[in-house]
Formats: sequence, structure tokens, C-alpha cells
Amino acid sequence: MTADASSGSLGRLDANLNRNGHPTFHRGRRLLAIALLGLTLLGSSGVAAAAAQVPMYTYEIVHTYPHDTHAFTEGLFYLDGVLYESTGLKGQSEIRRVKLDTGQVLALVKIPAQYFGEGLVQWKDRLISLTWQSGLGFVYDLKSLKKLREFHYPGEGWALTQDGHRLIMSDGTSQLRFLDPETLQEKSRVTVTYQGEPVTRLNELEYVNGEVYANLWQTNLIVRINPLTGQVVGVVNLKGLLGPNDTVAGQTDVLNGIAYDAQADRLFVTGKNWPKLFEIRLHRVSDSGLFH
Repeated sequence: MTADASSGSLGRLDANLNRNGHPTFHRGRRLLAIALLGLTLLGSSGVAAAAAQVPMYTYEIVHTYPHDTHAFTEGLFYLDGVLYESTGLKGQSEIRRVKLDTGQVLALVKIPAQYFGEGLVQWKDRLISLTWQSGLGFVYDLKSLKKLREFHYPGEGWALTQDGHRLIMSDGTSQLRFLDPETLQEKSRVTVTYQGEPVTRLNELEYVNGEVYANLWQTNLIVRINPLTGQVVGVVNLKGLLGPNDTVAGQTDVLNGIAYDAQADRLFVTGKNWPKLFEIRLHRVSDSGLFH
């Protein structure tokens, strides 16, 4: 185990970024997930110490739903009984309204082929979406999916969620941006940290009971973030969620996509080109006895 793992630091993920799903990692550099590899080493005192400081969570599958294997999921949320999903890749990016039980696409709008679609969020009667490297976002009518306008932002666009007052945006760095939901102008930022170290590659976001849940790109992890301080207050390990029989080489990509049904307290997760979407229930690892 490296020094990062023994200290409990998540570290930084260094990679040659290829958002088309084919990353090339530099061997020997610090990987974001390395501290959490200790979850497979149940007797590790270093991991136990880390868990004592920041709660670790495992999962229980409550229900499994079908998911389109051609949906390169970038944004996901649940609203009024259906899922809204944005997909990526140039020439294939779409915004969809999807029936949860069957995975049927009820309505969709295609993003112009020159753009790589990214995060998606609802605000009042509108949908707001990002593109990856174009600095351009789109606003759509929630019901008709008709495009209403465009807006601009600096840097990359990765994901969006909202807390009822502000939009919250990730850009692939350790920063979360807070946007005015009406003007879509940035108002403030917070740096996300795990035990004092910045956490980069924050991907798809979901606001859940006062916390921001974020996929960590190219890992099986979700971090739970206090949006006021940026501190990681919990880490969810979803390793093994999608079984090998459901994985197609060269097609099935990384875990990405979190949605929350606040009324029924249901948490959903999926991945890029995954055949399944899962409703899961979280359990603290220490509570499950894995470190005893």
C-alpha cells in the first residue's frame, strides 16, 4: 500500500484524459481511488483509521431496472416519476425523458453534433445542460424539450445538480461552482477536500439530503460532500455493482449517473453504456462489521 493509502488521502487522479471512454493512465502516479483499495484488505489498520475519520459505505441492491446500452450517461436525475438523462459523445449526445420501470425513451432532443453533451439539471420549468469543452450550455423547456436559449461559462462542463436555491456545477477539477439558477452566472466556488487533500475528477452530481453526491471519474466511488465546506463526509464504494456477465468489452464504460427520489427516499445509480440501472441502499461499512 502506498503512502497515500496508509495516510487515508484520496490523492489526485492523473491521466491522459479521453472522455470517449479510453483513458491512458500514467503508471506510478497517484490514483484517486488508491486509499479505498484497502476496502478489499479488511484487516488493514490504516483503512480502519481512515474509516474512523470519514465514514465508508457499502451498498445493497434494492431493485434493478433496464438501461439503454447506447446511453453514454453524463447527467441523470429523477422527477415526477421519470428519469431525465443526458448522454455524451459528439454526434450522439441527447437529452432524454426515460420511463424508469422499462427504460423506454419517452422523449428526446438531440444536442448539435459538434458538441459533447454533459451534465443536466432541472430548475422550475426548465432543463439546463452543459457541454464538455465548448464552454456552452443549453436551456430547454422541461415539458416540450424545446431549446429556449444558450449560455456560456469558462472552463469545462462536467455535471450539474441543484439544492433548491442554487445550481451546483463540477468541471473536472476539485472545485464545485455555485450558479444563480436564473442568470446562470457563477456566484461562488468551494474546493472539495478529503482529509485536507483536494479531490479532483468530480463527475456526475446529485443533491441528497443536504449533501452533494459525486461520482469520481474512472473509479467505483461516490464521495458525499458537505457543500458549505467542501469536505468529503462519506465515501461510497460501489465495486462489483455491475457483474462481469453484464459487461461488454469495448462498450461498457465507467460508473456515472446518480439520481434521487426524495419523496420515496430512493437512490439510483448507473454507468455509461450500462445495461442496468440500480436502486441501492447504503450501509456504513463499520456498521456492517467488515472491520471487526
